[in-house]
Amino acid sequence: MNSSSAGFKMLIVHHDPTIVKLVCEALVGENIQLFTSADAESAMERVWEIRPQIVFAHLSSEQTDGLALLDRVLAIDPGIDFIVTGQYSTESAVDAIRRGACDYIPSPIDRERVRSRVHDLIEVGTTRKRTFRLDRDLADTFQFQGMTGRSPLMLDVFAKIRHIAPHFQTVSITGETGTGKELVAKALHDLSPVATAPFVVCNCSALVETLLESELFGYVRGAFTGAMQTKQGIFEYANGGTVFLDEIGEMPLSAQAKLLRVLQNHEVQRIGSPAPHFVNVRVIAATNRDLHKMVSTGKFREDLLYRLLALEISIPSLARRREDIPLLQRHFLEKYAKRYKKNITGITRRAQTRLAAHSWPGNVRELENSISSACIMATGPAIDIADLPEMLRVPIEGEAANQGFVTLEAMERRYVLQVLQQVRGNKARAAEILGVGRNTIYQMLSRMEKASGSELTK
Repeated sequence: MNSSSAGFKMLIVHHDPTIVKLVCEALVGENIQLFTSADAESAMERVWEIRPQIVFAHLSSEQTDGLALLDRVLAIDPGIDFIVTGQYSTESAVDAIRRGACDYIPSPIDRERVRSRVHDLIEVGTTRKRTFRLDRDLADTFQFQGMTGRSPLMLDVFAKIRHIAPHFQTVSITGETGTGKELVAKALHDLSPVATAPFVVCNCSALVETLLESELFGYVRGAFTGAMQTKQGIFEYANGGTVFLDEIGEMPLSAQAKLLRVLQNHEVQRIGSPAPHFVNVRVIAATNRDLHKMVSTGKFREDLLYRLLALEISIPSLARRREDIPLLQRHFLEKYAKRYKKNITGITRRAQTRLAAHSWPGNVRELENSISSACIMATGPAIDIADLPEMLRVPIEGEAANQGFVTLEAMERRYVLQVLQQVRGNKARAAEILGVGRNTIYQMLSRMEKASGSELTK
């Protein structure tokens, strides 16, 4: 049985034709195409065949184990909205919602409640589709030289890059680890008049003092043990182009003095040679250190500091530009789904909740690595909580030994269950009474798993 062509598909799984008819009649006029199955096996075939957005299934009968079907369906597509119906109990409602059901409608079925709940899911689904298209378009619109951002802070960074790139000789980039300092440096070079000349990167923290100086400035044959031939340094190699000195705060004082000479006189002196070489290079220096504090402790030259900070671009942390996170997620999702040849089109709402709650101390790099890892692990069309790196999965907190006292967590559980029981499992209504969002209700219920056999039944 199905209705005329519509934008959404719903599968009704129930052994009782009377109930199926009641649900179909309740949804007359809704923009939804209805399909039915009488048992779990035929329901799974239907899910693979039609890929519904909503599944409405009976909790328990000879033909249908609703919770087992819930697990199987969400394993195929975690983005499906699964509604469970049947004889109501607090434990069954909690278990269904914890395992991923979006709602629990008890028997006898209220026609208006079915209509209202499905209507809300259609509205949310329509908004989600619109948001997906918008995010995809915005991800393209707000791309700038390999970076993505629409926050005022990042748009300001993009504007500074445009203004500085045509003219700079020396510029510093400051920001926390993982914010994208090398991308900013590459953008400055690519938008400069020397874009076709070399862009050479040197990580100052990755080389010991003696090796760093020889890499930067070069050496002549015989300058030290092992110097079997004359070597050109990075500054000479990049002549006419740009040198990017990453983590310049790790550069030793001896190398800082030689760098200052390059910036002031455009001269490089190879180790072991008295003769200077003229170089014309643009220098970009990046650091996550407080250089002013390093000057006060004698670990960084003050004259070099003011030379570098004459032009500065400060990159905000991801925590300060959280409005960019959805765009970045979409950008990295498409990038790594394509790289790993995965047909992944989105992230489930519960996974998005976990991502949104994270503080991202590793900034954009941490977010990119997390999405890359999730794309590898995902087996369905959407990234779910189980696909995220372990640090992003909120652990289920066990019971504390309380010697007869009740913990605040246990009190919270009891109250949430009491409210759910009073509103007959309606998550939206429970969230309204508790003064929290529905996602928060879901998170509360997730933490109850280990207590389901003990505290929940008391």
